[in-house]
Amino acid sequence: MNSLLQSRIVDAHIHVWTPDTKKYPLAPGFTKDDFWLPTFTPKEHFEFSNSIGPVRINLVQMTWYGLDHSYILDLIDSDPDTFVGTGIVPAFSDVSLPSPDEAMIELSKGGIYAFRVRAKGARVEIPNEQQWLNYEGYDKMFAAASEHNLALSFMINHPQFPELSRMCNKFPNAPIILDHVGGVRIRDGVFPEMALNKLCEMAKHKNIMVKLGPFQALGDKKSPYFDLLPVIKRIVEAFGPERCMWESDCGGPIFVELLPSSNMKQDYPAAIDLIRQHSDFLSQSDIDYILFKTAENFFFKR
Repeated sequence: MNSLLQSRIVDAHIHVWTPDTKKYPLAPGFTKDDFWLPTFTPKEHFEFSNSIGPVRINLVQMTWYGLDHSYILDLIDSDPDTFVGTGIVPAFSDVSLPSPDEAMIELSKGGIYAFRVRAKGARVEIPNEQQWLNYEGYDKMFAAASEHNLALSFMINHPQFPELSRMCNKFPNAPIILDHVGGVRIRDGVFPEMALNKLCEMAKHKNIMVKLGPFQALGDKKSPYFDLLPVIKRIVEAFGPERCMWESDCGGPIFVELLPSSNMKQDYPAAIDLIRQHSDFLSQSDIDYILFKTAENFFFKR
């Protein structure tokens, strides 16, 4: 890799889509009316992220493209030094689909190295709710993740941690990413002690990485986000900076909700500055891991 890329910040989680539905058709049941914005492409993201310089990006597959990853695969192919991807493969379905492990391996050939798992709302209900990962398809996904260094990227919160912990014990070499700090939120100024404790307990699994963000959604939703410093400190102390990566969740629902009242050309660098300038408990090495090295080591150094 070009040495000039080594210090480029990695935004570990953004969503993108294009209004060109002829080239990139939507999954059955979706229309452009489902878009959170008429368009949000990498070019539109760069309009405000370029205020901190060039960034590298993990592109997270949008639901309305279903299992067709053509859009993010084409973006990755156009600039693999800048883009990588997180995809979607179902562990089970009521229709015939490729085995999830085979789908993961095939997509990884195009630069998609993580695969999203959501605990609620995007799956068929399993009778044993406490063991919602107790299904052959998830075993296949964890096994493929272990063998091929592919991450399972979980959008869950602390009530689902025990089941994930069970699977981490079963597959200790499977890379795991917890999106959006495992659902920890400061609500109405109340520090989330119990949820934060549950998250930090998951650090016992050495295969787990945590995305720090999106800062605009975790606290009072106002930059410079100083209310989040105690949360960040606890998480970094528990997991170590080498297992933490920053994410903006640009293109996500909170981003879209706040967009009319925010100035992203200021708020985006403010999120970076919270780590780079205002987290006095972090060393320069810690900052480097959080802002680029952790995500770079997993997603780009392969």
